[in-house]
Amino acid sequence: MNTILYTILILASMGGLLSIILWFVAQKFKVYEDPRIDEVSELLPGANCGGCGFAGCRAFAETYVKSEDSSSLVCPVGGSATMTKIAEHLGKIAAAVKPKVAVVRCSGSCEVRPRTNSFDGANSCAIMSATYSGDTGCSFGCLGKGDCVAVCTFGAISINPKTLLPEVDDEKCTACGSCVKACPKFIIELRDKGPKNRRIYVSCVNKDKGGIAKKACGAACIGCTKCQKICPFEAITINSSLAYIDSAKCKLCRKCVSECPTSAILELNFPPKKTENKEPAQATV
Repeated sequence: MNTILYTILILASMGGLLSIILWFVAQKFKVYEDPRIDEVSELLPGANCGGCGFAGCRAFAETYVKSEDSSSLVCPVGGSATMTKIAEHLGKIAAAVKPKVAVVRCSGSCEVRPRTNSFDGANSCAIMSATYSGDTGCSFGCLGKGDCVAVCTFGAISINPKTLLPEVDDEKCTACGSCVKACPKFIIELRDKGPKNRRIYVSCVNKDKGGIAKKACGAACIGCTKCQKICPFEAITINSSLAYIDSAKCKLCRKCVSECPTSAILELNFPPKKTENKEPAQATV
């Protein structure tokens, strides 16, 4: 009987001693986590798309809470409304966020960019791009296999069955940037949505010289500089025979659109231009 009692007392003493040791160890290596991280994480959309540059919403929340200057930290999915809520909750000043949207900088439909061969391989832009230059005369244009569609978790991109080009739904696009990273031809770009969702941009990335680009695609930019010369705001630059419009400088005057000889400059969500009907003056008798 005494042996059993001694055994129980020894085990109880060891258990108590180990508990005390574990408590001291836990206190020694205790990691404090700011409760505001969970609070900010709950205010985020929870898309975990990586568009903010972090591995998920919680990682973004942790960085935002710990940063003294968080003006450069933006959730593209939540946009200005979400960032304002988070800033107010933490007592910070919300940074101005311009809403962005993905645009496809290629107008090379089947009509203007005919197929010269047929690709008999995996239905993937990445694999096709790594294999050869493409199934048209333009080695810069969209391959149309839909890698951008596959990575978009918001259903904002679809392939037009007639043109074989991706199209972006402005209402669904969150500017997370997944499609930008997925495109091996780098034809998708995040641009400012613009006032009333109005945008003007060069829908081409072909850097070949004018004649070569025009032969490969009827809607290609040929680097003629006409748009650059007519722009009153110096928003257009020409580099490697390719025009580019800076959305920060562009005032949406649309002068460049009508000046482009290949219609490579697109204008989106604008009302139709008013045509002036000048009636001939009637002769007075």
